Amino acid sequence: MTKINMTTPLVEMDGDEMTRVIWQEIKNILILPYVDLKSEYYDLGLIKRNKTDDQITIDSANATKRLGVAVKCATITPNTDRVKEYNLKQMWKSPNGTIRAILDGTVFRTPIVVKGITPYVPAWKAPISIARHAYGDVYKGVEVRVPDGAKAEILVTDKDGNQTKTLIHDFKTAGIVQGTHNIDKSIESFARSCFNFALDLKQDIWFATKDTISKVYDHRFKDIFADIYEAEYKENFKKTGIEYFYTLIDDVVARVMRSEGGFIWACKNYDGDVMSDMVATAFGSLGLMTSVLVSPEGIYEYEAAHGTVTRHYYKHLKGEQTSTNSVATIFAWTGALRKRGELDGLNDLVDFANRLEKVCISTIEEGVMTNDMFILSDLPYKKSVNTIEFLTEIAARI
Repeated sequence: MTKINMTTPLVEMDGDEMTRVIWQEIKNILILPYVDLKSEYYDLGLIKRNKTDDQITIDSANATKRLGVAVKCATITPNTDRVKEYNLKQMWKSPNGTIRAILDGTVFRTPIVVKGITPYVPAWKAPISIARHAYGDVYKGVEVRVPDGAKAEILVTDKDGNQTKTLIHDFKTAGIVQGTHNIDKSIESFARSCFNFALDLKQDIWFATKDTISKVYDHRFKDIFADIYEAEYKENFKKTGIEYFYTLIDDVVARVMRSEGGFIWACKNYDGDVMSDMVATAFGSLGLMTSVLVSPEGIYEYEAAHGTVTRHYYKHLKGEQTSTNSVATIFAWTGALRKRGELDGLNDLVDFANRLEKVCISTIEEGVMTNDMFILSDLPYKKSVNTIEFLTEIAARI
């Protein structure tokens, strides 16, 4: 069979644990037999990141800026236990956080809806897309432990050398301090990405912070969104028949649970991290969610929204059978291939990506699925298959 040609490579970022195993199997079973894959490969597994002092993560992000499209496997963000397990030089930061800081932009995450898997929230009839700011806040935070008797202050020195000090806390007992930041330019890009995405999907967009408590930090987000909406998007929103809606984060959580879905929920970085997991799980599974980072310059990085499936990986190492959901990782590949095809005018590549997604969903709807979906599915005809069997079942339908 003649394979589908590619003209420009995409950036391929390999990952860790069970998702790393699945990554190679997806390529071997679902992509390489059909596509003459061109990729610039970067191993972002924790061992390689440690060996290169995390330079490989930076290199992969810069390659993405150069080539325009990337696909990323799930990676480990190490904690204290992982430092010991992998004998790391230090507790390296989240590779996703590093990449997002370099690319900027917004992460859009949308549940993959399939027949037979009913959302846990009865009111939800249509997917809820999470638009997550991809820069700053706790992901670029600086943290320090504070001894008793110490005083912590914020010191800001302007370009003329003038200094402003603000007391954080006078510590009578030992404690901790975290410094977080964001920049207007990134928040502006976040707002425009969200409004453009809403216009593309013709869906309402909700945005929320906690500006009643964070009267400077969170209020800055609120003000920038409002200013850009009024100046650049209000008329187009009216013509399109969609709405921009702002309220407090706790109010939005209550509204979301009562809604029918079918809208975009814009969140600050940490809020989006947590709420996208909540939305994915409530719709069915973290393995059923697409995730794409879109930069203001039109750079795209596709990834699975879930982790590295550590428990399954340890079973895999023992030679035990696993039934790991690969749908989100498949959709990361199809998203990247489709975007590469769109940018390069390769209709066959776009068609292949669309077909693979359709076949992936139809396989599940025909009753063939991994165990996590089997437990959730209310289909009368269903069977649970192992990790590789699921991929071969999809391949048989292509």
